[in-house]
Amino acid sequence: MQGLSGFGFGLTAMSLWAWTLEPQLAAALAVFGGLTGQVIAAISVRRGFNLKRLLPFVLGGFCGLPLGIYLLPRLDVPLFRALLGLLIVIMCPLMFFAPSLPRITRGGRIGDALAGMAGGAMGGIGGFTGVVPTLWCTVRGFSKDDQRAVIQNFNLAMLAVTFAIYVASGIATRQMLPLFAIVAPAMLIPSLLGARLYLGISELAFRKVLLGLLTASGAALLATSLPVLIHR
Repeated sequence: MQGLSGFGFGLTAMSLWAWTLEPQLAAALAVFGGLTGQVIAAISVRRGFNLKRLLPFVLGGFCGLPLGIYLLPRLDVPLFRALLGLLIVIMCPLMFFAPSLPRITRGGRIGDALAGMAGGAMGGIGGFTGVVPTLWCTVRGFSKDDQRAVIQNFNLAMLAVTFAIYVASGIATRQMLPLFAIVAPAMLIPSLLGARLYLGISELAFRKVLLGLLTASGAALLATSLPVLIHR
């Protein structure tokens, strides 16, 4: 999913790790894995660098990032995952079955910044940087390559800064190094395979696959969080 869409490792991994890992460890591994995937993608899938288009997302992301990191140790994690999963499960099928939805073409820069802020906050919480910006780019009607360029560069910037703050603040510790050493090579081959698939699909197929993967991730988040909330 990471190699194909330019994001998604955190969503997919968290849906599994939520069963066994404590939140801060899972967040550190998700951010590290997502960052590793972004570095691989930046090398294997280059789709330009439009600073004017990217800047509002990044500036918004840097504003939202401290909020997410502040909330991480204080957050009701199952509730957050359930709400995020519900949002994805509702929005993505609507966008999938309504390709003729009107595109936002005016006043989009403010929306870009707000989407970036939401992505930055969610990145601080657990590496979910790409969800809201990807949905927003779809509503904005960005082409496949334009969307990939924004999401890939945005995620790379957000995840790099997030991981650096995790290290500086003690969320990511020396004791986690053996787990990082497992995550990094596990990202390599799947990310490269996803990148090859991305290069060979059409705009329409990319949109359908992307929304389908997002829906599956949202369903996975709901599946892992609802049993916890029901048992409370």
